[in-house]
Amino acid sequence: MKQRIILYFTVFFYFVLLFLIGKILFAFIHASLGGGVSAKDILDILYNGLPLDLSMSGYLTVLPVLILIASIWIKPQIIARTYNIYFGIILLLIAIITVVDLVVYPYWGFHFDSTVFLYLKKPKETFASASILDFVFGILGMAIYFVVSYLGYMYIIRKQVLNFTVPKSIAKSCIVLVVLLAALFLPIRGGVTVSTMNIGQVYYSDNMFFNHAAINPEFNLMSSFFKSDNFASQYQFYDKKEAEKVFSQLNFQPKSDSVPNLLKTDRPNIILFILESFSANVALDSVVAPNMSRYAKEGVFFKNFYANSFRTDRGLVSILSGYPAHPTVAIMKYPQKTGTLSTIPKALKDAGYNNLSFYYGGDADFANMRSYFVGACGIKDIVSDKKFPLSERLTKWGVPDKFLINRLHEDLLSKEQSEPYVKVVLTLSSHEPFDVPRAGFKDPFLDAVHYTDECLGKFVEQLKKTKQWDNTLILFVADHAMQSYPKGLSNSDPERFRIPLIWIGGAIKQPVTVSSYASQNDIAATLLSQLNLKHDDFKFSKNILSPEGNKFAFYSYVNGFSMTDSTGMVTYDNDKQSIIHHKGDVTDLEKKAKSFFQMMYLDLGNR
Repeated sequence: MKQRIILYFTVFFYFVLLFLIGKILFAFIHASLGGGVSAKDILDILYNGLPLDLSMSGYLTVLPVLILIASIWIKPQIIARTYNIYFGIILLLIAIITVVDLVVYPYWGFHFDSTVFLYLKKPKETFASASILDFVFGILGMAIYFVVSYLGYMYIIRKQVLNFTVPKSIAKSCIVLVVLLAALFLPIRGGVTVSTMNIGQVYYSDNMFFNHAAINPEFNLMSSFFKSDNFASQYQFYDKKEAEKVFSQLNFQPKSDSVPNLLKTDRPNIILFILESFSANVALDSVVAPNMSRYAKEGVFFKNFYANSFRTDRGLVSILSGYPAHPTVAIMKYPQKTGTLSTIPKALKDAGYNNLSFYYGGDADFANMRSYFVGACGIKDIVSDKKFPLSERLTKWGVPDKFLINRLHEDLLSKEQSEPYVKVVLTLSSHEPFDVPRAGFKDPFLDAVHYTDECLGKFVEQLKKTKQWDNTLILFVADHAMQSYPKGLSNSDPERFRIPLIWIGGAIKQPVTVSSYASQNDIAATLLSQLNLKHDDFKFSKNILSPEGNKFAFYSYVNGFSMTDSTGMVTYDNDKQSIIHHKGDVTDLEKKAKSFFQMMYLDLGNR
């Protein structure tokens, strides 16, 4: 019996050791992201993250203990072979999760979660951000991590199994092992308190990097994977009626005759450029993006504008459906739900726009994009990577922006183009790994922005020479901001989410700067209002140009959300279950933000 009790604790703490090693590697490799990491910081990370490590180790020890109970009657050689299979699979998974997480964290700013399974349907696009070196070091890291951990298993655990003997008292041994199995409930659950083990329990620092370093990536992935799809029951901060009341007041849009009319016509051609990762701080830099910064002065510039989220799939829905992004789930994952959304293209189609197209240099099937554009948006004309010659598919993501935008220009000049038309264009060259001609900037991301800006500038100048220009409205907006630039900002910092929204074209009456706070979900109501079209179905969208009503920006990050307006800003972290950033008197703003967020999940659950 003693042999089996010792093995019980050996297995449990072997997993704990592996997780601690993973945390140390994470902290050292990414130390610069946290402003440096001292020995004390490492100890704090390990100590505060230990509850999740114990919990995950408890989960992984359940099956070995069941096998251990069976070993009372089964030969040690058979038990050893069974252990070989189990530990081989588990240790390989730990190696993959640990190393992949190490590689992607600098790009994402958070541990990867279950949404990775949506993206893995298209592995080429999923891993397109990574460089060759990332792949080489990643594969090598996985191999080393797995081999070392498996050799440790062979020496520490398997050896003990092969030395098993039949216990003197089978009944007593069985009872003790069952009790030990039941005892795993304590680390798994995190004790006997009301709250069960969750990510937020390891948050201990104002430096978000340290909190992330304390998180067990395996537990994070498991937790997000098994999270319930019963969205309507999630994030219930207030009584449903109270939340609905706050939301109705928050999103109330009084009918006003004083909304400025920015357009010369209510049926212009519309070209919507959705710019990959165009943060406001670079898009408005006259050196990095001379064209975009000039358009901000020449057209309609929305000064305090924010992305709703941190991913392209969420950004697309926010822009085109006026539907704010949920941090824990991408609605694109659920075609049956996206099919119920109102969309700008469909609203325009109903208003007489019969010429709708979507242009993207990558794979339009990535992250269920095609189902959204065809089903929800009613766009059947999709120009994606496979419609370009192989000679133009030059990057990991597909076709560089130069060829994509040239194709758009060529199509607009063709005789088949009927007006008014709607063209939605998603760029990709400013996505990692920034495979563009170098322009000499300090960061390859800046080179990529400069490249796309140059391509857009040439397109605009060419379009100005055509008859279409006078009746064309061009919108520039980012899908999200660049999460890894500038360095040193937390992934929840408002500056991470500030993006450009600029309208130009011959259809614009005159230059205007709009100072009202807004976010991507507000484009729908604002644009449709300018076209004298109803937008009542876009319940999360408000007219930015209305002189009345609430003016605020809302965004969500990994598992939290923020609301900002002219009075202040509040950022709430769902893991930590508290405010982590604030400015001004946020008592009222916090309730508004929570109510808005609660209604988002209620709406998602009811679709």
